[in-house]
Amino acid sequence: MKKTMILSAVTLLFTAISLAQVVPAPKTLKKVLELKMPKTADDDMPGTRGASVAWHPVLKKYYAAFAGNVGYPLAVFDATGKRLSGDDQKTFFDIRGMWYNPTSKTIQANGYDDFGWGEYKLDAKGIPTDIEVLFDDMNQPTEQSTGIYSTREKMVYFFNGEGNLDKYDISSAEVEGSVTLHLGKTKASDDFENADVVADYNTAAAYTDLPGSEIALLNHYEKRIELYSIRTGYKTKELKLPESAPVEATFNFAYCNGTYWLFDMKTRTWKGFK
Repeated sequence: MKKTMILSAVTLLFTAISLAQVVPAPKTLKKVLELKMPKTADDDMPGTRGASVAWHPVLKKYYAAFAGNVGYPLAVFDATGKRLSGDDQKTFFDIRGMWYNPTSKTIQANGYDDFGWGEYKLDAKGIPTDIEVLFDDMNQPTEQSTGIYSTREKMVYFFNGEGNLDKYDISSAEVEGSVTLHLGKTKASDDFENADVVADYNTAAAYTDLPGSEIALLNHYEKRIELYSIRTGYKTKELKLPESAPVEATFNFAYCNGTYWLFDMKTRTWKGFK
């Protein structure tokens, strides 16, 4: 009888453990690369906040841009962080989010408000010469939304003001529903609401393409990056940032080429962490 009770207790314990999602101990990220943007705060049309960083795997180049104006700088870098574009290279677009589309092998972006979505035209050296509007009007939750692209699902995701992900079809820019996130949580909690903590998170999300940890969010209050499963919406990993890492509540956060990017507005530099 006692053996049966002990066996039952052990079975219940292991069942409870297996049902709980255990987050591994946080890894501390280290800075591995810098992308120094052109111009200074005293120059004409310099830009302030970093919109995004995208990696072109065919050309082996980084594309980084400011948010806020069609005349703000965009810069192209090689894999070592050496800038290849000129001092006067412009975005041609009021950028918010930017990504690489492997189907078209192009760098694409979403813009402010009703700018829509665009696709860069590159010269033989991979430098943008113009941008073609793919879809006009506001194909996003808010005027300031930052788009991230899932190559597996062929969806553009936006982290909305409620702490969830709205998704849009890459081929039509039409809304296809949303993904419910459970901010900061690894399992269900009856007394939890995203509204209680959403202000702790940067308004820009990132897409990692890591199975089970596809969505990256920057918790600027706790100074860490949190990874979430796009299937369950729960947190699966935490990544600690160095004390010196620049964190902001809006924009200035991206992911590409296996690297998390934070924009330092004081030095006007994208800093890459792994």
